[in-house]
Amino acid sequence: MDPFFWQSVLVGFLAQLVDGALGMAYGLVSTSFLLAFGMPPAAASAAVHTAEMFTTGASGAAHIWRRNVKWNLVWQLAPAGIAGGIAGALVVSYLPVSIMKPIVSAYLLIMGALVVVLAIRGPKPPAEIKGVKRLGLFGGFLDAAGGGGWGPIVTTTLLGRGHGARHAVGSVNTTEFLVTAAISATFFFALGGVRWTDILGLVIGGVIAAPIAAFAVSITRPRLLMGVIGCFVVSLSLWQIAVAIDPQMTFLASLRRPVG
Repeated sequence: MDPFFWQSVLVGFLAQLVDGALGMAYGLVSTSFLLAFGMPPAAASAAVHTAEMFTTGASGAAHIWRRNVKWNLVWQLAPAGIAGGIAGALVVSYLPVSIMKPIVSAYLLIMGALVVVLAIRGPKPPAEIKGVKRLGLFGGFLDAAGGGGWGPIVTTTLLGRGHGARHAVGSVNTTEFLVTAAISATFFFALGGVRWTDILGLVIGGVIAAPIAAFAVSITRPRLLMGVIGCFVVSLSLWQIAVAIDPQMTFLASLRRPVG
């Protein structure tokens, strides 16, 4: 079996552990790891989003069942998020890896710093709720191009603008399935398919981590965990940027996936 399969299992386990405890950052964590293991940005984002279709579908169904979804919010977010996601997937698929990798790493660095800021600042006072479609477009584009960020961008913005946590999380998670499906379909079209061993590894790792994450969320301080994860994503991103500048700096060369 492809040795990268087991690395994918580990990535899926760690990413789902974080996502199950925080409700976000699956894409940020998994994409950061996959880039560190040498996967090109487009392939990493494609694998992550295809694997996420399983988790977001289950999550969305659960939120619909529990009536946590505001459908008027979903119908504002979904078309814009899908359009932004398709555009982001096409951009990351057709630009050279040498250009996209440092850009994606810089984006993940910013998102990691954002998570740290949220952990330090805590909840933001409610503000006027507006610009939902622009938020969906922006979130969808960066989620596809950067390999993650829909939750940290869209959910935290809606919470900061005064949406109740129950309906903000439920509506965003439900919309995420539609956006993720569009992004995955775009990657299939642009890349001609994805490596199913990578996706299977992510899914298996996530399934193993899910019950552990459910327990962890009951004993972990969310803001502390957000700070730790944010620092971790920042560290991986800085390392990736350093490697892009000077490839000889890498110390994970033995783990990197062979080209071709």
